[in-house]
Amino acid sequence: MFNKEITPIQIQDRLKGVKYPATKEDLIKHVKMNNENEDRVMNVLNQIPDKEYQNPAEVSEEVGNI
Repeated sequence: MFNKEITPIQIQDRLKGVKYPATKEDLIKHVKMNNENEDRVMNVLNQIPDKEYQNPAEVSEEVGNI
């Protein structure tokens, strides 16, 4: 189940500007470069599968499975 501390919408907000397709590493780098103090987001992104995501919906789907 999804971590109730942060919603998929909040995750997508932090990922604005990501160019897809993007790897898990790309997503993490984007958050690190563009957002301060995003430990909750990083915690969630570190739990998603290590693969290439074609669009934001794929990221949201994986986040929802956590």
